[in-house]
Amino acid sequence: MAVGIEVEITKARTDKREYRRVVLSNSLEVLLISDADTDKAAASMNVDVGSFCDPDGLEGLAHFLEHMLFYASEKYPSEGSYMKFIAEHGGSTNAYTASEQTNFYFDVNADCFEEALDRFSQFFIKPLMSSDATLREIKAVDSENQKNLLSDPWRMRQLEKHLSLKDHPFHKFSTGNWNTLEVIPKAKGLDTRQELLEFYKDKYSANLMHLVAYGRESLDDLQRLVEKKFKDVTNTGRSAVQFPGQPCTSEHLQLIVKAVPIKEGHILRFSWPVIPSIRYYKEGPHKYLSHLIGHEGSGSLFFALKKLGWAVSLSAGEGEGSYDFSFFSVVIELTDSGHDHVEDIVGLLFKYISLLQNSGVKKSIFDELANICETKFHYQDKVPPINYVAHVASNMQLYPPEDWLVASSIPSKYVPSTIQMVLDCLMPENVRIFWGSKKFEGYTDLVEPWYGTAYSVEKNSASLIQQWVKKAPEEYLDLPAPNVFVPTDFTIKITKNHVKFPIMLRRSLYSRLWYKPDTMMFSTPKGYVSVDFNCPQSNHSPEAEVLTEIFTRLLIDYLNEYAYDAQVAGLYYSIRRTATGFQVVVYGYSHKLRILLEAIIEKIAQFEVKVDRFSVIKEDVMKEYQNFKFRQPFQQALYYCSLLLSEKSWPMIEVLEVLPQLDASVLAKFIPQVLSKTFFETYVGGNFEPSEAESVVKHIETMLFGGHTPISKPIFPSEHLTNRIIKLEKGVSLCYPVEVLNKSDENSALIHYIQVHQDDTKLNAKVQLFAMIAKEPAFQQLRSVEQLGYITVLRQRNNSGIWGLMVVIQSTAKDPAQLDERVEAFFEMFGRKLVDMSDYEYQSNVSVLIDMKLEKYKNLWEESSFYKREIDDGTLMFDRVESEVAALRDLTHQELIDFFNEYLKVGSPKRKTLSVQVYGGLHMNEYEIAKSQPTQPPKVRIDDIFAFRRSRPLYGSFKGGFGRMKL
Repeated sequence: MAVGIEVEITKARTDKREYRRVVLSNSLEVLLISDADTDKAAASMNVDVGSFCDPDGLEGLAHFLEHMLFYASEKYPSEGSYMKFIAEHGGSTNAYTASEQTNFYFDVNADCFEEALDRFSQFFIKPLMSSDATLREIKAVDSENQKNLLSDPWRMRQLEKHLSLKDHPFHKFSTGNWNTLEVIPKAKGLDTRQELLEFYKDKYSANLMHLVAYGRESLDDLQRLVEKKFKDVTNTGRSAVQFPGQPCTSEHLQLIVKAVPIKEGHILRFSWPVIPSIRYYKEGPHKYLSHLIGHEGSGSLFFALKKLGWAVSLSAGEGEGSYDFSFFSVVIELTDSGHDHVEDIVGLLFKYISLLQNSGVKKSIFDELANICETKFHYQDKVPPINYVAHVASNMQLYPPEDWLVASSIPSKYVPSTIQMVLDCLMPENVRIFWGSKKFEGYTDLVEPWYGTAYSVEKNSASLIQQWVKKAPEEYLDLPAPNVFVPTDFTIKITKNHVKFPIMLRRSLYSRLWYKPDTMMFSTPKGYVSVDFNCPQSNHSPEAEVLTEIFTRLLIDYLNEYAYDAQVAGLYYSIRRTATGFQVVVYGYSHKLRILLEAIIEKIAQFEVKVDRFSVIKEDVMKEYQNFKFRQPFQQALYYCSLLLSEKSWPMIEVLEVLPQLDASVLAKFIPQVLSKTFFETYVGGNFEPSEAESVVKHIETMLFGGHTPISKPIFPSEHLTNRIIKLEKGVSLCYPVEVLNKSDENSALIHYIQVHQDDTKLNAKVQLFAMIAKEPAFQQLRSVEQLGYITVLRQRNNSGIWGLMVVIQSTAKDPAQLDERVEAFFEMFGRKLVDMSDYEYQSNVSVLIDMKLEKYKNLWEESSFYKREIDDGTLMFDRVESEVAALRDLTHQELIDFFNEYLKVGSPKRKTLSVQVYGGLHMNEYEIAKSQPTQPPKVRIDDIFAFRRSRPLYGSFKGGFGRMKL
């Protein structure tokens, strides 16, 4: 029987949910969360067993077990039935394996929680791990590892692990692959499945598990439900495995490791073994130090490095660790010039650390940081339950019950000696420096065994670093000034008119204002403001596109010193290039949001090009474009798909061709031209009164269009830009074969896209219903049964109001043409299943989708993003949810079958498909065949993207003309 244990769990002042801690008779510890307003129920089980527990010679076994538990159980023996149930009831599910814990989680429509929980509980009671499933899932783990092999974060993390004590589990390779889970065990006479069963039996015990159950039921009902479902989880009484000792001895410290990354660029990472923060989480020493070392305002280390032109970004904080060990890291992304001044950069870092030592721990800084953290906790946005339960279940392993929710987010005890103790760890004697750059290619003598990273190791000394400190530039370094952006007014503004949807509050020659106040849905002192600048000159050529990109990044760069405090205090902003100009978004506490927004607008109005910063940003943009070739093949396929379908998008190869010729003088001439004619569209949501929203727009109009010599003039109706999409031809199957950009990447990828229609309520409902019904069967067939690849997904696609379906697969198992055949075979098979579906099953799916669509927004950001999408597309269907739900209620099973036969069935006269096929390193021979062989109707090969685009008609835009939005 479950025992409710009275404990006062600290929760946010704005949190209306109820919490209860219980311990079941088998010692399974549970947190119950009752939320009467939730549309989704969720659960997470955190097991205090991770990859550190992998047996020697079976690397990745804990991760492999995580995969296997999803398959089947004695109570539910049908393979994939758990995932099928979750998908068919509006949910999602996932898991992850960390060093010392494995976390399983799911969400589902709230009225299906009991059965979902029953299926989930069987993971931990009597799972089935069949021989057939074992072999297939080893391939899936190997495919997952394949996608990581050319990822620099994975490679560098493993290199840090490799250069540690071999006897410590930190040293291990944790993911697993075909060799570690099949080839090597078999050579040793081991049966991987038997080892898996033994591992599960030995390691998984109820007393080492923490469960979070989140539903709309009362706490008493949730308690009865959890006890019923989880009381049979076996408690073997084993203790959690401890991993005492440090992974780094003296031989692993005072190192400079030079490594060759996959991507262009230079990364400098400093890592110190430190006292783990979990031991002193209320004192917050790591949070205090990361706040100071990672600061970006005037006097900060980053500000000095940026001024010198040596750094693009800097972050600081605690990394991977446990109760026994931890690392504090500083990561600096360098410019080319910074790469040439690494000794100076090391010197400046230790100069700043010396400043912290000499200044002593400051109570004023601690108090300000604690105040900011406390405000953030108490006014945090509500997040989807699936994310919430996974996070809290992980906390349960680390923190006492009263702090399961707050964890380490609020430093509440000022103990300067504790902060000083961690600061004392950040000495030259303890540092490990990892320096990644392509410039080291050909100059290394070692290779990391799991990812093949080339590297070399040099011994460093504290005395050498002290020499670098002495000769480092005399830059101004200081502690941050008090933060003027810390909010103090949290008043909720009640508007007189309770509008359900956004209204057009104001319109002029220069702008249009949409307004949607928070009508007590969120009751939070936060606001959302988005300003979209429609600039006809911003995207008319590859040069214009990249100059607009550099312009937006320079704006962020110029603002950073001032706006960093705003971000620390809970005001977030972004400035980005769009297809029609550029966009500014500010989100956070409404009290001082306007101050930040006006500072951004002022920077736009008074923009000037600083030659030194232009060079740094241009270099960074260049590297980003160059590094696209190292993206995952499926990401490259998505890029080609967008390039083929968009009326006006410039290929990266052309941008890369023009970028080297552009200098600061070109941008200086370009920006006044871009701003000379503009129209801006503003969306204001949340804790603002109508007069405040109007005042924001009037201020922007005054800044840009006011005065004797205005910066901008209004644009003519003919100059408004729209994003239009290529209309594919009925009955034609287009294919675009292309080589992977990085020939050393063995993975191939496929995007199988079916274009259906332009925004239409009835057809939208059909596309969404089919996608929901087919999603899990596609995953089960193509990924689980046929083992085509770890990345396998079917989903809907909406490009500027043009709807369709898309299947994405990344694979080493088959080339893209074969993958395309398997997708078409799936559609043929699934068409028959759709016909055979019972009326009950059909109606159940409809009900699930309706529940999903009626799910309430969790926070202001979610709500604003939805309405903003309607405005951006010009569709303006603010009542889209209600309209599509009404269409779903009227939709019959036969109508869905007819829809499939008309638009999706292979060979249908109305089927419009585009198959983007990226051929990886393993399939170069197949690529040559695909490019040379003639195609037979209805298949047509695209050889020239732009000839194809010019030859096809376009869908009309909803923005203007006969669309839903008049410009």
